[in-house]
Amino acid sequence: MKKVLKICYFAALMTGGLFLLTSFLTSSSPVTPYQFPYKHAGLTERQAAEHLLDRFTYGATPAQIDQVIKMGLENWFSQQLNAEQPDDSLNKRLNSYDAINLSNTEVCREYPPGFVIRSMAIKDSVISKDSVDKAVDKKTFNAKLQAYMNKKGFKSDQDLYKQFIDQNILRAAYTNNQLQEVLTDFWFNHFNVSFFKGECAQFIPAYERDIIRPNSLGKFDQMLMASAKSPAMLYYLDNFTSVGPVVVTPPKIPVKAAVANGDISMMMSAGNAAITANKVKTLTQPGKNVNGLNENYAREVMELHTLGVDGGYTQQDVTQAARVLTGWTIYPISDQAYGSNMKGLVAKIGENNLAKKGYIHEGDFLFTPNRHDQGEKVVLGHIFPSSTDPTAGYQEGVSLLEMLAHHPSTAKFICKKLAVRFVSDNPPQSLLKKMAKSFTAHDGDIKQVLITMVNSREFWDKKALLTKTKSPFELAISAVRGLNADIKDPYQLFNWISKMGEKIYYYQAPTGFPDRGQYWINTGALLNRMDFSLALTSGQISGVKVDLNNCITHQQPADAENTIMSFSKLLLPEQNADQMAKELSPFLNAPGLAAKMNNTTQPIKQVPVPTMEKPMAGAPGDMMLMSAVIDNKPKPTAQEPARTIYAINNNRSNTMQALAAGIIIGSPEFQKR
Repeated sequence: MKKVLKICYFAALMTGGLFLLTSFLTSSSPVTPYQFPYKHAGLTERQAAEHLLDRFTYGATPAQIDQVIKMGLENWFSQQLNAEQPDDSLNKRLNSYDAINLSNTEVCREYPPGFVIRSMAIKDSVISKDSVDKAVDKKTFNAKLQAYMNKKGFKSDQDLYKQFIDQNILRAAYTNNQLQEVLTDFWFNHFNVSFFKGECAQFIPAYERDIIRPNSLGKFDQMLMASAKSPAMLYYLDNFTSVGPVVVTPPKIPVKAAVANGDISMMMSAGNAAITANKVKTLTQPGKNVNGLNENYAREVMELHTLGVDGGYTQQDVTQAARVLTGWTIYPISDQAYGSNMKGLVAKIGENNLAKKGYIHEGDFLFTPNRHDQGEKVVLGHIFPSSTDPTAGYQEGVSLLEMLAHHPSTAKFICKKLAVRFVSDNPPQSLLKKMAKSFTAHDGDIKQVLITMVNSREFWDKKALLTKTKSPFELAISAVRGLNADIKDPYQLFNWISKMGEKIYYYQAPTGFPDRGQYWINTGALLNRMDFSLALTSGQISGVKVDLNNCITHQQPADAENTIMSFSKLLLPEQNADQMAKELSPFLNAPGLAAKMNNTTQPIKQVPVPTMEKPMAGAPGDMMLMSAVIDNKPKPTAQEPARTIYAINNNRSNTMQALAAGIIIGSPEFQKR
């Protein structure tokens, strides 16, 4: 009996222990079962913290290195992977942007493209067709259109794009979930769409908000699938127009009868096989109202989104994949222009009857079986059998995208792009193999791939430190974060970022912006970067406030060397600034410098920075992205824009601070991350 009691007691004890262990393992508290090997690379904890912030944020804010060390490097990284930090301060800044949360349908209703408004105004006899772009009295023409827009409750599409650009800058500068925002930029660039193409422009805000950002730390195949179904991508790469050949289902004819009559062709097509009635030509740049097999998306989904240019596919695979994806189009989300294509079809069939007829409706996506190629296709050796089953056509596309997402070439291609973004322009093969293995083993889980990368010795190698060149966007955001700037008008930063060479959301090619230093750095770019740096620190960017006095401590005398050292410590932590202070001090102490920079008797000469408030015309063959109201402002000339003349109207100390901070931000050291 005692023996039985002992056994029961031991079993209960073990059960309780397992319960406690399970509770601990499933706790919501951050668990970091890994330890970063930075010590093996000879890095101190502070150097390692700075490296983490350089790679996985848009730049450290003041004292953030200390915060990361206090929290623990691994815990901080795990917290960033979860992307659940509260963003109350950011959300307050975003409250005034009422358009950024609209659905695609609401955007089409409230912010119709300019050409749609003009067409409606012509139809309603508000303006004449001949006056568009040729109005003699542009002021009167604009007034009529504006009154028409007000009456209809329309808003300028330019305001939508401006709000979207503004919110992007504010998120990058102020979100506590920095890694998610960095990855949102990475994946948007990977699955690039562009304001340059008018057809997709309206749908880009929802594309980033609903497709890219939520999936940026999830499974790769889910993001690929979501992007393929989004109106922005369907319009950008023209798959919404892609249709298969017209098919006719022949009557059932017994095979014996066909053989008896000697009709071999009839014998081959006997049964329920579909006969192609008309062969549809292949299109790469379809014109208006032209239907056909469009290969644009099929090519880019292989070359840029999954396999890579050396991924082992052929032109035949591209054509066959395009056939698989015929019928993937847009559900009617607008009564006018883009988004209205399928309105007649849906009305004819009836929304409640779509599923019965084999149509797939998911949000703004629609699969139309009557536009799908029902013949047999072969992609990368995988056979998609011919079928007249309408539901099978949609599953073909799903299977194709899943196959591409899980292909070994995709693992290599995606992991190399991630390594180039977060490690170096030429990441070591040993790291790429580890990451690709993790990608495959964890079903394309982006979090697990990042964990593998950051736990590798290659990531912490001293050779990888400060080797990546900041893009103009990264430079601007890291500068405002480093100086704890208060951004009241983000669009002014957008103008400067564009001037430095990166007009966000406007990169025309599906490749997205290159992620290598040689693309960003040349003589002109360096001058523009220095202009931006001095404009920021001297208070010349309207809508961006920088208080340099609150950025640094004032324990030391406010001489040139101490000022340089103070701002170097703030903006270039863990870097030796002795040489920089030695070289710059004579410049800041130059006689007459304060007088030149502090001429309070004369107004400041401020040469306007060329702005790009209006999206430019799209690619050849694309609908122009234009405002309804004619822009009668002088067009900027092609000549080199005049340089800005800076002034700080306080005292020598402020002048010295502005110059020191500006030169450091414009220095090669700050250009690296």
